[in-house]
This record gives sequence, C-alpha cells and structure tokens, in this order.
Amino acid sequence: MTFAWAVGLVLGLLAPPVPPMAVDPPYFGIRVVDSATGRGVPLVELRTVNDISFITDSLGWIAFYEPDLMDREVYFAVSGPGYEHAKDGLGFRGVRLTTKTGTTVTVSVTRTNIAERMYRVTGQGIYRDSLLLGQINALFLYNNANVVGQDSVQAVPYRGKLFWLWGDTNQANYPLGNFQTTAATSSLKGNPESGIRLSYYTDPERPAFVRKMAPFKEPGVVWLFGLLTVKDDKNEEVVISHFTRRKGLVDELEHGLVQFDDKAETFTKLSTLPLTENWRFPRGNAVCIGEYYYFAFPFLHTRVKATLESVRTPEHYEAFAFDPKTKAYTWQRDAEPTTQSEESKLLTSKSMPRDQARYQLTEVASGKPVQIHTSSTTWNDYRKRWVMIGVEKGTKVSPSALGEVWYAEATEPTGPWSKTVKVASHPRYSFYNPRQHAFFAAEGGKVIYFEGTYTTTFSGNSTPTPRYEYNQILYRLDLSDERLKSAQGR
Repeated sequence: MTFAWAVGLVLGLLAPPVPPMAVDPPYFGIRVVDSATGRGVPLVELRTVNDISFITDSLGWIAFYEPDLMDREVYFAVSGPGYEHAKDGLGFRGVRLTTKTGTTVTVSVTRTNIAERMYRVTGQGIYRDSLLLGQINALFLYNNANVVGQDSVQAVPYRGKLFWLWGDTNQANYPLGNFQTTAATSSLKGNPESGIRLSYYTDPERPAFVRKMAPFKEPGVVWLFGLLTVKDDKNEEVVISHFTRRKGLVDELEHGLVQFDDKAETFTKLSTLPLTENWRFPRGNAVCIGEYYYFAFPFLHTRVKATLESVRTPEHYEAFAFDPKTKAYTWQRDAEPTTQSEESKLLTSKSMPRDQARYQLTEVASGKPVQIHTSSTTWNDYRKRWVMIGVEKGTKVSPSALGEVWYAEATEPTGPWSKTVKVASHPRYSFYNPRQHAFFAAEGGKVIYFEGTYTTTFSGNSTPTPRYEYNQILYRLDLSDERLKSAQGR
C-alpha cells in the first residue's frame, strides 16, 4: 500500500458517515460522529449499564465485542469532553444499540466545544478500533519506536522537514522510559486533516525505542523549550533550544542552551547559564517576528534578535516591562518582564494607568478574569491579528485546573489582550502546554490547528483515559465561527 493511497483512504474515512456496512467478525462497529461535520470524534466514551467502558479511537470507531452481549439490545451512556448526546425523556444521554456481529452503526453527538477534536498525534493504538474493524490498514501511521506516551510538544520547520520534540516519553515494556527528550521528523507537506506520520530518532543500541536527544552524563530529566531555527556563520539553518536539567518539577540542577547536531542526531550543550538567570534565554513557544524572536511565557514579553550570536548571548535579551517612572511599558534589558499577575497588582494599587494594561483577559460571556498558564501566539493572515491559544490557570470553580483552552486576539504581539472566548474544555483533566502549528494553517489562516498534552497530571483525577493518557491531541479551529466574534476585532 502506497503512502498516498493510504492518506486518501484516511481522508475518505474523515468524510460524512455512510450507511451501515460489513466489518470483520466478531466485532460490532460503532462510529461516533460530529453531527455538524460528519467526522469521527475521538475520545468519546460509551459505557454499558454494568460499567464496561469503550473509548473511540482517532477516527471515532469502537470495535465492540463482549461474547454475552452480542446480538441483543445494549444501552450505552455517551459522554466525552466537548461533545454531548441528546437527552432522552428521563434525562439520560445515551443510546440503545443492537450489537449484531459484523455490522456497524453511527451515533451522532453535538459539539459543545468551538474547537473540533481531530485525533491523537502520539502514542500506541491511535487507530486501534478502525484496524480491528477492517476499516483501514492503519499500520502506516503507527509509530515503530515503542512510544505509548509523550509530554509537551515543540515543532519547527527545519531543512525541508518538520522537526518535533517532546519531553518525558513512556515505553510499553517498562514503567520508566526516556527522560532526556525525544525527537522525530515528518513531512513539511503533510496534511493535518489525515494524520501526522512521525519518524522517530531511535536508539542505535535499542532501535525499538526512541533515542535520548539530550544524552547528558549528569543525572536528572532534561526538557527542551523555546525551540527555534537561526542561520549560522555559514548561512546554514541550525536548531537551538533552551534546556533544563532537573531533579523533578521543582528542583533545577542546570540550564542553558543546546544545538542540534545533524551528524550525531542529538543535541549538544552550547552554554550553561547561572541558576539565578530566569528569563534571558529561549523559553515557552518561540515565534519569529521581523528581526526578533519572541517567546510566549505565557505572553510575548521577552525577545532577542533572530541571530545565532544574539540567541546565545543573555545580555542581548529584552523584557517588556512596565516602567513606574514613565507609567508605560518599554523594552529594556535590565528589568524582568512584567507578568499578568504583577500587572493586576499594579492596577489594584493604581500604580499603573488602566489604559496601559496589556494582559487583563476577561471572558466575554461572564466578564470573569482569565489567568493564562501557558500559551502559543502567532500572526494570522485571515484575521490580520495576533492570535493566542492559551490554557487557563484554573480556579476552584473551573471545570479543570489546566484543561480550559481560550482564544484571544491583539493588534500587536505584546497586546493588549482583553476579550477571550473558551474554545475547548477538558473537565477534570489537563491539556497543558498548547502549541499552535502555523505551518498547518489552511484557507489563508481561516483554519488553524493546535495541540496539547492530555493527562491526569495536576487534574486531581485518578482515572486516566486508556491510550489517550499522557499524549498529544490535535484540535482544529475555524476562525470564521460566529462564536468567536465577541473576542475578535473588526
């Protein structure tokens, strides 16, 4: 089977549903689709009365086979983040299906999220049920590097391909996996509508698992953020990133800059920074704007000239900080960037004029303030605005601690950011470190794509979703959606 033919088949399966069809026995096929688009919906749970749970795969399929529940009527409760099934007369959201071996049925759900969930990008069994049902030979999209979970994505175009990074990576054959960064490449011409075919860098000594991309001799986990490309003195493109080597989430042991070595196919240290240096380096999600790289952490309030020398030189970094003397924001090298919470305190104390505020995001519908935890900001040609996708730092009354995703616009990369609309919700689950993929934007920027890490971590939820847990999920957002209008400028 050729790759092009396989992609065409996937695209066909993403089209509106077809009448019931034959599937490979002994399964009964259930496909959950978006009532508006007809696409299969991932991450929807169907649960029987006796609490047997089934989760749709990335094409919306469930391969159902319970020997003593076949060829009879079975009730399934239907639920999933951002989607819902209609209530019956008694208020139950579910369906009764006759589970006939070798046949299929379609179940429609209504999307309550504005963003549309596309598929799981990483991990094992992305199209498991589709494969079991004989709907697609999905092996061409499966990873061959024993990856079952991956944390926090970074991605940049590099030398004709897309270069991907993740943090901690779980493997199937032992609870401990790779904690020194994982990387892969994919085609720059790939169509995000039909899946992302990742080609992992694998360990030469253990080719069945991913390679340690930051193989430091010192102990600790190694994470890379602020991934970017610049030209070197030979005018060739190189990949640079900030690294942090840590004992855990809190204790940082070392940090600095690394560069990708194309021959060794790993990152090597460029420099080590003092542990007291907390902002003069690439961080968060980097975006090139003119002659500068800006870094979303979570707002674009640090920058540096987009040259290799400047990126490597801490003294060249600038912070967007409020100056109490001039009562205005300025770019400066001697002060740390002013954060959203610090700005709120300045406003409360009346030390900052209200018209100087940059980060006072409020939900349009309720007027409640929205505190951003992490975000990704890029220029959007369709909107002619800077578009931010951010995850909220949740409150006690939020559906989740780090799972609520917001959309906002600004005329400048530094804001002001004001009105915001929620585009995706993950109740009692996390969806942190979102990343917009500007290289996937379609229809002149009208359609954008973002992904994030779906996990129970920080959520307070002790019940992980099988296969989806600790992996990346991609969303599609149509910026012409009327529900976004209240957060959009003219």
